[in-house]
Amino acid sequence: MIKGSNVALTALSEDVGTVIVSLGWVSPTGEGDADVSVLLLDAGGKVRSDGDFYFYNNPVAPDGSVQLLGKTPTEDGNEDRICFDLTAVPPQVERIVVAASRYGGARFGELENVRVRLADAAGESLLRFAIADVDAVSAIIFGELYRRGEEWKFRAVGQGYDSGLAGLATDFGVDIEDDAAEVEAEAASAVEAVEAGDPAGGGQPESVAPATTAPTLEAVPAPRRPDVAEGEPAKRTAAARPRTAKKKVTLPKVTRKSLAENESWREARLFPVSVLKSDRDREMRATSVLLSVMAQVPEFGRRLTAAFGAPSGRTETFTEVSLPHGDTPRRPDGVIRVERAGKLWTALVETKTNGNSLKADQVQAYMDIAARRGYEAVITLSNDVALEGSPLVDVKIDGRRKHKVALWHLSWAEVAHQAQMLIRHEGVGNAAHAWLLQELLHYLQHENSGCHGFQNMGAAWVPVRNGIDDETLCQGDPRALEVVESWERLIRQVCLRMGGELGQKVLPVQRARRGTDPGTRRALLADQLCLDGRLQAELRIEGTPGVLAVSADLRTGKLRTSVEIPAPDQGYPLTWVKRLVRRLAEAPADLHVETLVESETGGPRGTLERLRPEPADLLPRNTAIGITGFRLSLFKGMGSTRGNAESGFIRSVDDAVHRFYTSVVVHLDRPAPRRAAAKETVGAG
Repeated sequence: MIKGSNVALTALSEDVGTVIVSLGWVSPTGEGDADVSVLLLDAGGKVRSDGDFYFYNNPVAPDGSVQLLGKTPTEDGNEDRICFDLTAVPPQVERIVVAASRYGGARFGELENVRVRLADAAGESLLRFAIADVDAVSAIIFGELYRRGEEWKFRAVGQGYDSGLAGLATDFGVDIEDDAAEVEAEAASAVEAVEAGDPAGGGQPESVAPATTAPTLEAVPAPRRPDVAEGEPAKRTAAARPRTAKKKVTLPKVTRKSLAENESWREARLFPVSVLKSDRDREMRATSVLLSVMAQVPEFGRRLTAAFGAPSGRTETFTEVSLPHGDTPRRPDGVIRVERAGKLWTALVETKTNGNSLKADQVQAYMDIAARRGYEAVITLSNDVALEGSPLVDVKIDGRRKHKVALWHLSWAEVAHQAQMLIRHEGVGNAAHAWLLQELLHYLQHENSGCHGFQNMGAAWVPVRNGIDDETLCQGDPRALEVVESWERLIRQVCLRMGGELGQKVLPVQRARRGTDPGTRRALLADQLCLDGRLQAELRIEGTPGVLAVSADLRTGKLRTSVEIPAPDQGYPLTWVKRLVRRLAEAPADLHVETLVESETGGPRGTLERLRPEPADLLPRNTAIGITGFRLSLFKGMGSTRGNAESGFIRSVDDAVHRFYTSVVVHLDRPAPRRAAAKETVGAG
């Protein structure tokens, strides 16, 4: 589409009751990002109440019409997805504005390939709009959905704002509390106060509330109360003004003391796993456990199914359903049904556990059954992580059939991630739901459940390692490509686990050129692996000062985790290095610190143990050479086997990233907000 153009959704697809809008961009540095937001507007072009503004502090509509699904990696960056159930949008809403904003003074001009994409409930892309000339704006309206009679249309807008999220929201009538800058300033003051020996940031220490034995979970928006009429916005108190400062999340408090006599007493669990003896037992139990929790915890079920184009409504789940298929009935592992306004959305579920692979003939049969019976989707669930351009199973789609069936995949790591985000960081509606999710998470993480996520580097791992050792691995070898794909799956899983633990966005960084095909990109990485014997990846963790790099050197058997932090804009180099060493007081003594300088040759370097008494050793002898930053690195032996055992490669990568983050990255200063550009733009675009 071009700027200003519009199109009716029914002209693009027959299945547009639910649509998924994806906003995307590419960061050349790997560190840039933006936050999506949605505004529901009435005929006057204003929100009916502050509750019609959805963003990172208010991601879900009570009626299910809007749900921010979060970020997903793509072949050329990341996309932030939003699910709209257009059948649930209140009749008073005439327009839905889809926008994004940058944080901390950053501008969209620092990003590339800024675009919006719209897909139907089956996941088929319907339109794409690329936005140019973003320059110094800090917020952009990408597009809008609007009513015309009985149908919905989409307009490509591409309008920029230099006043950020607060300015955009205020223009549409939101009474917003723009406290982002204030919170950042308070955080910076707190850091300085702690370093000066004043933990409260003032003369008197503040009192700290004692930790409770059962910490209260902050609830997500609850379902609409029966006393609220259909289509009416829920009343909000004056205290509910939307805040631009991102919510602070913390890990749960220490659990209450057990009443068990000794460690041999095992707590009774809702979903026992010790009795599971075979892979079939594990598949049946895992399917039943997951689907039952999805049906009983609406927040969790909706979070998983919204990404698959399901509407918001009453959900029921079933297991071991017999469906006719030729001479032999088929029994999918599960069925998910969502009912809204008399219409049904149905998905068949095929589950694998314990590292077992999906079978193409099974999935093909379920796709055929779904097409004949008018079902909307087939969902596969296994330990594998899906990659763009590399399907886990190949199925044939009969283009002659009018009814389209979407094929989606979930990994067990993604399921655990979503459960962690709800019970540890965002909260659920009541204590019973929190307990159910906790029991589900305990089940998934148990060693006997078979639901541990990606756990095998594949049959090509050992031959490739041997080929690198004896220098016989040649470019173009398909086994190298298999290892690169396995490495990418492993990094995706590491991101999911870290994100669930931290409550922050953790995403792999893609530095591919715009428009690069994912298969071509992986082929280039495979050739590079053959040349230098290294697997490399980068992770962007929200709130950290740099990108966390991971490198596995198959020649030396070493794992390297590192982060580069920029030099401060002000002050003296000696002050910089002293502050850095002081911040790393609790970091491992074997941490390598290297000074990055403007010249091509490297700067001074050394271990933290040697630098602690003499931080000045990090300064170049030639004071005329400018310091651009510092690189911090930890090295660790690499696991050799392809599996997830203690001696396995997968476990060693997980442990290395976890150790580096918890012992090094958490001690570093958060990135300072960037100064706003001097050039002013008003409603650019």
